[in-house]
Amino acid sequence: MDRAVWNRLRKRRSGRLSTADLDRLVEEAIVDAYGESEQTVGFFTMLEDHLAVPFATNVLDTDVIVERVDLTDDERIVAVCRRGRSRQRIGILDLPIPNPSPGGAEWIEAYRRWSGHRASREEDE
Repeated sequence: MDRAVWNRLRKRRSGRLSTADLDRLVEEAIVDAYGESEQTVGFFTMLEDHLAVPFATNVLDTDVIVERVDLTDDERIVAVCRRGRSRQRIGILDLPIPNPSPGGAEWIEAYRRWSGHRASREEDE
């Protein structure tokens, strides 16, 4: 990743990224991927490599710890959340991001952007 882009991402961790920055992250995640399945794996790899876990967040008024990300058999990216001894998988796009956001949360935003574009392409077909 370009050093200038990385520095902008670090400074904006608690704010929103520009569309151009998100598009750069999307391109980086899917650069060598052919098809939706491989693109999803590309995003999973970026999240696994860059998202700073564990971190705390709140899901439905319940404090949880996000321990890691995982890829399900049906190719959904999920956050593995823990509360006490219980664990629950939550779709990464449904996960509330705390403020300040953890390192690497920009990859969730990039995945959200890609997923939105993918959904709009499916509607057009």
